[in-house]
Amino acid sequence: MPNLGPVEIIAILVIVFLLFGATRLPKLGKSMGQSIRGFKQGLEEGTPPDDDDEKSAKSDAAKLEKGDPTDKS
Repeated sequence: MPNLGPVEIIAILVIVFLLFGATRLPKLGKSMGQSIRGFKQGLEEGTPPDDDDEKSAKSDAAKLEKGDPTDKS
């Protein structure tokens, strides 16, 4: 894929400006920003917090080291 130079980028921006107009460009940018923000929040909701995992792993390791009598394994 060829590299885009400054002349090509300016030509693309002029075409986008002519297609969407000055009034719709800010709205388009705002909606794209909201979409990206929502996507990032959705990714963060899917991952569990790291603190809880570390605490439970440490307590499990401590029980194994002590030979916890409630451990039935």
